[in-house]
Amino acid sequence: MKKWLKKVWHWIDDRSGISELIMPMLRHPVPPGSKWSYVFGSATLFCLILQIVTGVGLALLYQPSSDKAFESLQFITNQAVMGKWLRGLHYFGASGMILMVGIHMMRVYITAAYKYPREMSWISGVVLLLLTVSMGFTGQLLRWDDNGVWSAVVAAEQMGRIPLIGKYIARLLIGGDTLGGQSLSRFFAYHVFLFPGLLILFVTFHLYLVLRNGISEPPKPGQLVDPKTYRAWYKDLLKTKGVPFFPDAAWRDVVFGVATLLIIIVLAYFVGPPAVSKPPDPSIVYTKPSPDWYLLWIFALFALMPPAIESYVMFFGPIIVIGLLFSLPFISNKGERSPIKRPWAIVGSIATIIIVASLLVAGAKTPWSPNFKTKMLPLSVVNTTDTMAIAGSRLFYDKGCLYCHKVKDYGGKVGPELTYIARSLNAKQMTIRIVNGGDNMPAYGSSLKSHELNEIVAFLKSRR
Repeated sequence: MKKWLKKVWHWIDDRSGISELIMPMLRHPVPPGSKWSYVFGSATLFCLILQIVTGVGLALLYQPSSDKAFESLQFITNQAVMGKWLRGLHYFGASGMILMVGIHMMRVYITAAYKYPREMSWISGVVLLLLTVSMGFTGQLLRWDDNGVWSAVVAAEQMGRIPLIGKYIARLLIGGDTLGGQSLSRFFAYHVFLFPGLLILFVTFHLYLVLRNGISEPPKPGQLVDPKTYRAWYKDLLKTKGVPFFPDAAWRDVVFGVATLLIIIVLAYFVGPPAVSKPPDPSIVYTKPSPDWYLLWIFALFALMPPAIESYVMFFGPIIVIGLLFSLPFISNKGERSPIKRPWAIVGSIATIIIVASLLVAGAKTPWSPNFKTKMLPLSVVNTTDTMAIAGSRLFYDKGCLYCHKVKDYGGKVGPELTYIARSLNAKQMTIRIVNGGDNMPAYGSSLKSHELNEIVAFLKSRR
C-alpha cells in the first residue's frame, strides 16, 4: 500500500511539479530567533481556511431570499446534522480571525516590521484587516433577524452622512433606498463572492511579499534600518545564520494554529452560535441594534459621545484612522525598530487595548442597547384574564417593544420601565406615545392596526 501511494505521488508530482513549487516556499530561510511572537499571522491563515470550509458548508444549506433566509437558518441550527456546530464554527472562526489579525498587526507595529523593505506588506495587511471586518459585518445581516438587519440599516445611515457621495455609497451597500430582499442578495454576494475573492487575492499577495522580502528579524536596540544597505545586510544574515522555515520555524505556527482551531471547535460545540431573534419587520425601526462583539466597541463609542459631534466623528474618524494606518510606513520607513527605543509604540498599543476593552465592556453592559435575546412575557408576569390584554402582551413582544422596555425581569433598558406604567399614564396618554413616538422611540402609528393598538394599550393598562 505504501509503495503504491508513493508511486501515485511520484506520478502526480512529475506531471504537476507540485514539489518544485511548494518545497522552495517551505525551505526558504528565515532569521534566527523567530519565536512564538511570529505565529499570529499563520493562525489568521488557519482561521481563514476554516472560514472557507465552513462557509461552503453553510452556503449549501442557506437560502438567500428574504422569505426563506430566516427559515433556512432555523433549519441549519435546529434540524440539519451538525448544523448548529457548523454555525458555531463559522461564528467563532470569524471571531478568531479578527482577533488574530488584530494581534498580528499590533506585533508588527510594536516591532516596526513595517519599515523598509516591507512597506507593501503592511499596506496589504491593512487591506486584509478591513476586508476581514467587512466579512464579519456582512455575515451578521445574513442571519436575517431584527438585530442583523437593523445593524445594516444603521451602517447605511452612517454612510449616508458622508458629504456628496454618502447617499450613493449607502445605496450601493443595501441595494436601494430602503432595506429589503435586494439587500439580502447584495450582502450575500458581498459575503460569499466579493470579499472572499479579495481576501484570497490579497492573502496570496501578502504571502508572496513574505517570500520576496523575508520576514523581519527580531529587532535589537541600536540596529537601525537603512534602505541603502538593508537588503545586502539581510541577505548576508540569512546566508550565515538563517534557518529553514520548515521545520525549524514552521512547527510553532502549526502548534499554535492547531491550538487556535481546537479552541474554536470547543467553543462552537459547547457555546454554540449566536441565537437569532425573529424575522425582521420592516414596519418597526430599531435605531440601536447590538452588533457582534468585534464591532460592539464602535457602537459603544458612538453611544457614549455627545450627539452634537457624532456626525463629524462618523465621517472624519474612519478617514483619519485608515489614513494613518496606510501612511505609517511612509511616515517612518527607516531607523530604529526596537520597542525599547520606541516606547511610544508600546504605550500607544497598551492604550489602544485598554480603550477597546473598556468600550467592549461598556457595550456589553450598556443599558442603551436593545435586548434582542429577551423572551416573551410568561402568563405569570402578564397576570390578567383579560383576553385583549393577553393578546396585547404578545404584540408587545412581536413588535419589538420588549426589546427596549423592561417589564419586571424581562426586556431591555433603553426605554422607561413599564412594569407599573398604568400608575403614571392613562389610556389616552399611552395611545399618543405609541402613535407619535418620541426621543429614540419610533412612531408606530402607521405600523399598527387599530385593534393592535387597542390590544397593546389594554396590556399596558393592566400594568399596575
